[in-house]
Amino acid sequence: MCGIVGYIGKKQAYPIVLKGLKRLEYRGYDSAGIAIYDGKDLNICKTKGKVADLQKKCESEIALKGTVGIGHTRWATHGEPNDVNSHPHYSNSGDLAIIHNGIIENYESLKTELQNRGYKFASDTDTEVLVNLIEDIMTNEEVKLGKAVQIALNQTVGAYAIAVFDKTKPNEIVVARLGSPLAIGVGDDEYFIASDASPFIEYTKKAIYLEDGEMAVVRLGKHVKVRKIKDDKLVDPYVQKLQLNLDQIEKAGYEHFMLKEIYEQPSAIKDTYRGRMLADRGIIRMAGVDDNLEKFLNAKRIIVVACGTSWHAGLVAEYIFEDLARIPVEVEYASEFRYRNPVINKDDVVIAISQSGETADTMAAIKLAKENGAFVFGVCNVVGSSISRETHAGAYTHAGPEIGVASTKAFTTQITILSLIALKLGKAKGSISNTDYHMYLNEMELIPSKIEKALESNKHIIEVAKVYKNAKNCLYLGRGYNFPVALEGALKLKEISYIHAEGYPAAEMKHGPIALIDEQMPVVVIATKKGHYEKVVSNIQEIKSRKGKIIAIVTEGDTSVKNMADHVIEVSETFEALTPLLTTIPLQLFSYHIAVMLGKNVDQPRNLAKSVTVE
Repeated sequence: MCGIVGYIGKKQAYPIVLKGLKRLEYRGYDSAGIAIYDGKDLNICKTKGKVADLQKKCESEIALKGTVGIGHTRWATHGEPNDVNSHPHYSNSGDLAIIHNGIIENYESLKTELQNRGYKFASDTDTEVLVNLIEDIMTNEEVKLGKAVQIALNQTVGAYAIAVFDKTKPNEIVVARLGSPLAIGVGDDEYFIASDASPFIEYTKKAIYLEDGEMAVVRLGKHVKVRKIKDDKLVDPYVQKLQLNLDQIEKAGYEHFMLKEIYEQPSAIKDTYRGRMLADRGIIRMAGVDDNLEKFLNAKRIIVVACGTSWHAGLVAEYIFEDLARIPVEVEYASEFRYRNPVINKDDVVIAISQSGETADTMAAIKLAKENGAFVFGVCNVVGSSISRETHAGAYTHAGPEIGVASTKAFTTQITILSLIALKLGKAKGSISNTDYHMYLNEMELIPSKIEKALESNKHIIEVAKVYKNAKNCLYLGRGYNFPVALEGALKLKEISYIHAEGYPAAEMKHGPIALIDEQMPVVVIATKKGHYEKVVSNIQEIKSRKGKIIAIVTEGDTSVKNMADHVIEVSETFEALTPLLTTIPLQLFSYHIAVMLGKNVDQPRNLAKSVTVE
């Protein structure tokens, strides 16, 4: 949930760490801090606010020279966002500094024990407890930093990614992870530490991704030593060649990452099905499915576990799998699934969906499913992420980095992957005809160009957004495949503009929500011609009779809804199962423009972070 950056080498650390924090700010941005070792002193600067606020403060308050540094951008868990609770935290002696992503669940008992030994605490954080526990172990057990970190972590309960520096031994940084990602960039006589590879991509293409329950001593002039935290067993680290490019994590002329990512969806979807779908030959190749086809075909049911936008993609998948492959599907919030003692059978297939591949609740659901003997298939975007390693098989979306906190291309590429799987299974089971199968593949190939056409409505959507930018509430209605799109559209509006919005199945409107409708209430209705069209038209008439304001997403050329709606946004015609890939585009743009008009920070909405690695 927070961003961790570190550097040790021959270059000046401050500019590297600062730039890295800016790239990781999507992971948390309510406070930030840096510690630079100048060869004598450990200079720490931290502040409430953005990394830009930190930069101003650092450059006016502390010495910035030094070739070792660690930095942190925070999403608060323990203690409100303020200067004192910001990371790095240092030990009572001032020798140790730590940055930490995650939660130490038993910090209160550890804190009480340390207070009884005379330790003082300046912050409300669990992190300050951990750094003093490490120092206490170093002192009382007379061990070096690496060993003390290992002993301390075996006494803690929770999740973490940490980097610890000891100014009395300034040629090394000790790092560890459990439940939160951590990468080590391997350079030429230098090392980089980060929550993901983006902070060091221009310096090295070589990275070591720590596995859960591993720690490493990153020491100048030495190879990285990786050990298991639990039993101290040495691990041979795998040095991975990075595929990420620098231009992928820049804005490329767009005002915000979110807008860039909305416009990247045609190419992201192409990249997702490229090499997997050969429409002209009627082939879908997906190694994770091909190698486990019998498990899918023999599944009594599919359970989808996910959170947020990924959960909405899972709801679309429910319709697709049941329609095309005729396999029963249940879609579960991962956060609820793990706590309700679910019935999981050995002939179940569990599909776990996560953009980051690090979502804590989804990871816990995966572990529970595996313990109960289910086959677990992962769908995620980040290569080398925890979910890709924990699942039995899976598929990457290949959407490229998604920096904007509000997911856009994650949603459409996840639906693309899930549609390919459903089509493959439907063909193998014979639940769709050979003719329909080929028609679906050909239509899927046309989706990117149809999204490009939907994006051409941007100027019109700006005008619609101007009308409703000051709305206090908004309803989103859809039926069938487009009910999850209504949920996703409402989520986008509330998470970046802070306008209250709710999504409903259109037929449920008269079972309660219709009481909210008056001349002040904008209602977004997804009314494409495919699927339940006449029923949705009836719902629109019910809204109009209550003087509600209607923004309708319709199929190109529609006249019936156009005569009733206050505003109409058109999308191209496609198969009903593929309509979510088109209808979600204007809803993303609508939310984006309203948020911009209201002066909101679109890429970094308040209280949110991109990678949710804590419960």
